[in-house]
Amino acid sequence: MTARFRYLPDTIEDQQAMLDFLKMDSLDDLYADLPKSIRLTEPLTIPAALPESLLVKKMHQLAGRNINANQYSYFLGAGTYDHFIPSVVNHVISRSEFYTAYTPYQPEISQGELQAIFEFQTMVCELTGMDVANSSMYDGFTAVAEAAALAVTSTKRPKVIVAETVHPETRAILATNAEGLEYTVNTAERTGDITSLTCLAEQTDEQTAAIIVQYPNFLGSIEDLAEIKKIAQDNGALFIVSANPLALAVLQAPGKLGADIVVGDMQPLGIPMSFGGPHCGYFAATKKLMRKIPGRIVGQSNDADGKRGFTLALQAREQHIRRERASSNICSNQALNALASAVCMSALGKKGIQQMAKLNIEKADYLANQLREKGFPIHNQSAFFNEFVVELPVSTKDANQALFEAGFIGGFDLSGIYSLDTHMLIAVTEQRTKEEIDQFVAVLGALS
Repeated sequence: MTARFRYLPDTIEDQQAMLDFLKMDSLDDLYADLPKSIRLTEPLTIPAALPESLLVKKMHQLAGRNINANQYSYFLGAGTYDHFIPSVVNHVISRSEFYTAYTPYQPEISQGELQAIFEFQTMVCELTGMDVANSSMYDGFTAVAEAAALAVTSTKRPKVIVAETVHPETRAILATNAEGLEYTVNTAERTGDITSLTCLAEQTDEQTAAIIVQYPNFLGSIEDLAEIKKIAQDNGALFIVSANPLALAVLQAPGKLGADIVVGDMQPLGIPMSFGGPHCGYFAATKKLMRKIPGRIVGQSNDADGKRGFTLALQAREQHIRRERASSNICSNQALNALASAVCMSALGKKGIQQMAKLNIEKADYLANQLREKGFPIHNQSAFFNEFVVELPVSTKDANQALFEAGFIGGFDLSGIYSLDTHMLIAVTEQRTKEEIDQFVAVLGALS
């Protein structure tokens, strides 16, 4: 029997057996029909192969050169955050029946996966105050673009207004999608750290399909959703809110403030930073928009024996319904990461999530006050959650270098995005200790 190797598809003996079957003398004969001008005639410029033991050692050495949140105190947010993840999360999602599962098309053999997704949907609805949620999206950024597409197709209007305080990467993705779907995106300017209601009202008219805001916004501040809803409602536009799910444990639910669609990223609840991904987006809406939600919705019912059962109740995808009636061409979801979030929320419980959110507020407030006492101006005039903007006496790049040398990952550099030169967006989660925060202030204080 021919020996098999972990990473090689076949052995020399296997290759020779196939060549003998094809009546060929060498592998070059396989490519005889290809012009010599496009064929590689020299070896690839890659290192020589290593034995597995040496290769593993080499990869560990390379990985060890990365700096992570286990080694350095982490004050960087801007969309991906260092939060506590209960150990049970990894234990559950590492079970093979979950991490090898595909789309649960056959409910009779997928009840565990379907129930997990159903529980995720239920918790998202509770956090957002919405009627229905789908079984997850790729991430929070693309979820916003999907929400805008739904608004445009639903209202038959050609314009979407997005607040300048929405994450810049979200706005970039939105612009890309808008070009393909042929609708325009206007930006409502900010006043300081929040959206200008005057600017928003001036731009909103009968051609506006939706208004999009972030809650808390990219600068960490809390937008006035009730007032923005009035502007949308007066013009017949849908109101889309991109919300941090952890913040919703203490903030008023967008659904109770009039949101038509609430989207966001579940990364703060159970998903590690992992150098930027993968993430898991959520998409929740009013019952009126249920049949236009992209992706899939898992429903609960009773089987023939009267027992509770789960199934894919709604699939508004182009591969399941007529293409022209599909709400989206999204081809998958993030079920494993959605499960991670569901397990995290279940492990923490309602009180645990609220306590976690309050710690974010209290620790961010403590750092902001400490910086004020040191003479650093805080840009945020409105209430903020776990991020805020501080003005520095030096460039953010130089400040981050000094912080790095002291064992910190500093904040996000806002220069070039909002013309806020020497301004840093700092994130403070429940993971940061008083000692870390005080030392962080000391390092920045030494720069002035």
